[in-house]
Amino acid sequence: MKPTHKLLFVLCPMLVLGFIYYSSGKLHLHVWGQKPQLETDISAGRIVGSVYDKQGFLLQLDTKLPPELAYKYGNLSEGVCKPGYAAAKMTAIYPKFMKPAPMFLDRNFKRLAKVSNYLPPFGFKTQERIIDTILTTTKNYGLGEELDSLSCKRCIIVGNGGILFNKSLGSRIDDYDVVVRLNEAPVSGYTRDVGTKTTIRITYPEGAIQKPENYEKDSLFVFSAFKPLDFKWLRQMVFKEKLRGIEGFWKSVAHYVPREPTEMRILNPYFIQEAAFQFIGLPFNNGLMGKGNIPTLGTVAITMALHNCDEVAVAGFGYDMNTPHAPLHYYETVKMSAIKESWTHNISKEKEFLRKLVKANIITDLTNGI
Repeated sequence: MKPTHKLLFVLCPMLVLGFIYYSSGKLHLHVWGQKPQLETDISAGRIVGSVYDKQGFLLQLDTKLPPELAYKYGNLSEGVCKPGYAAAKMTAIYPKFMKPAPMFLDRNFKRLAKVSNYLPPFGFKTQERIIDTILTTTKNYGLGEELDSLSCKRCIIVGNGGILFNKSLGSRIDDYDVVVRLNEAPVSGYTRDVGTKTTIRITYPEGAIQKPENYEKDSLFVFSAFKPLDFKWLRQMVFKEKLRGIEGFWKSVAHYVPREPTEMRILNPYFIQEAAFQFIGLPFNNGLMGKGNIPTLGTVAITMALHNCDEVAVAGFGYDMNTPHAPLHYYETVKMSAIKESWTHNISKEKEFLRKLVKANIITDLTNGI
């Protein structure tokens, strides 16, 4: 090829691009069969817009379900449980969402690749032997025969927020198939607002109910680990051993859990990992617990429900930092300002994530606190 021909070969495409630029100012990049995702500012050479935020969620959260699912759910009677609805809506706004994630660890837990290489709280590395010992004794790894056999489960996560007080939501909460409560939040004395039913109570050693008489009957004790020491505590609770080696807990812990081993479960740590790093975007910190990279147990429970429930609701969620003197919890006098002292959580980023779920109608917020 002659030098002049080579020059023309290079210049022609540049002239065409220049014409497009000066005609429209911007070049839109399209991929066949897909909606345009990026609008590129040619002159600046940078991305100026995207249909997804940095966590991978659609910016337009009111996106509609695929026609076949919209038809399926639209033809169900009002009030009827919608099979697969939460996961379908979640996938619509967050394409990376993968539903299969077991609620609790079972004897095959070592095969869970996403958590096997992380230390607690994001995995179970170094704790395999003690977990295996515990699971051999608990023997059960589901919600129970009746709930596990349901073709459609409606779940509600009851947060501990002061916003629950005087809302009279007790009967509505009890209508759900699975009622999830967190840590030591009491039921007795508050049933008008929080209901009477408890399916599972998720907790860690420092958050567990310390008075045996305050435990409800017929609920599962679900353990969530945040450090290796927590598993030693659980083993002592499962085997009804005298509590020892309590150095390392940041406050007092329960000495006894009035539950049989068959009524105890270990929450899959994947939900802590997914909530922290994928949904909220907290600092990865080499996969270790660090400042501001631990999600609250409430958000972990919601993440669990997105994978394991067909419809998800919440009540008692939402910290309003503009009301520092409002009660933090519905059952005590600690004020909202106390949450500012938290070293582990990032409340503002967490609230941003939860608002996405509410705006996209993935979860229903009964107390409108999010």
